[in-house]
Formats: sequence, C-alpha cells, structure tokens
Amino acid sequence: MNKSLAPLTLILTLAFALSPLFSSFSGFQSDQLPIPQINPPVQPAGYAFAIWGPIYLWLTASAIYGLWKSRNDPQWDAARKPLCGSLAVGVPWLWVANQSAVWATVLIWIMLGFAIAALISSPPLSRWTFRGPVALYAGWLTAASFVSLATVLAGYGIGFSAYGWAFAGIIGALVLAMAVYRRQPAPVYLLAIIWALIGVCVNNGFDRFLITATAITGIVVLICVMAVWFPRVPAA
Repeated sequence: MNKSLAPLTLILTLAFALSPLFSSFSGFQSDQLPIPQINPPVQPAGYAFAIWGPIYLWLTASAIYGLWKSRNDPQWDAARKPLCGSLAVGVPWLWVANQSAVWATVLIWIMLGFAIAALISSPPLSRWTFRGPVALYAGWLTAASFVSLATVLAGYGIGFSAYGWAFAGIIGALVLAMAVYRRQPAPVYLLAIIWALIGVCVNNGFDRFLITATAITGIVVLICVMAVWFPRVPAA
C-alpha cells in the first residue's frame, strides 16, 4: 500500500509559503536581460502581487485539512502528486528568479503545468478544501507565466517589442484560461486571472490605452465565460 502524500504536501506547502522570508523578488532587474524591461506593459501593478498572501494561506489551510481529514483519500493523493511537483519547483523559484530570468521563466511554466494538472484532477467534493486554493494558485501562475515569458522574449529582442509581447501575453493567457476552465470549471481560477488583468489596467492606465483596453476586453470575456459555465460547477 502506497504511503499518503498528505505529509509531503504539507511540508512542501510550508516551505513554499516561507520561501519569501529568504529571498525577495520584485521583477527582473535591468541587468538580467539584454534589453532592460523597466515596468513592462504586460506586468500588473505592484499591489496585485499581494494575492500571494491568500494563496499561501489557503494552500496551507488545505494541506492541513487534507492531512487531518483526507490523509488516505486516493482522489486527494492523485491530485497531490502534481501539486507537490509544482510546489517543489516553486520553493527555490524566488532565488532562481534573482539569478536568471530565462531559468525563472522555464521553472514557472513547469510550476504552471503541474498546478493545472492538480486542478484538473482535483477531487470533485473539494470545492473549498482543495480545488479552490489550487485554482487560485494555478490562475495566478497562468497570468505570471505569460508575464515572465513576454518580458523575457521582449528583453532578448525576439519577435515583437515589449508592447507587442504584452498583447500576445494577454491573449495567450486568455486562451489558456478558457481551455483550462473548459476542463475544470473552477470560478476561482478565472477570478485570479481577472485580478491580474485589473492590475495590468492599473499599471498601464490611459498612457498605454490599447493594452488597457485589451486587458479590459479580457476581463469582460472571462466574466462572460464564467457566467455561462458557472452552473456546471459542482455544488459540493
């Protein structure tokens, strides 16, 4: 009989939540990219990153609850596997991000892939105890992954300018968000992305109105998607 992943999930969650105490990150520095990206247009305003507080707290509460109430639940363990993968990569991410923008981008996409897998495989009767916190985590990672990718590509002068990659990043995040939501309609997932898009609007304002307008359009689209598919979300 396989051992439960509940203890490992709690350990990794705590390590992930405590990692900001050892390494801080406020965006890629000018010397990390050949073309410095100062306040890139794809990035949300600084206040939006406060969402990490609820993410850390909710994931921790979920891990504690899972250890207490669902320690040997095979459905929880199936979803814990990819979640543990994401958290394990996430523990050193802040340190890596301060060393290399490229490797930070690679790792955050790995984190995202595991987080989405955990969300999709989340137990059906865990809307608030597992699916909710993982959805918030995966939703923010969806936005953050495209921010990181767009910033690095612009920073290396690949393809578009920073503005072009901002449009591409927003659209890419929207496409992936709707694909994930179609597989697992968790409203919290879309709410996290909407929060990021609001931050993009605040960061760009009227000075970069086309990007703000694109983000606003994305918000409206996600709200409409959520309104249409919300009844499909299990009540439990």
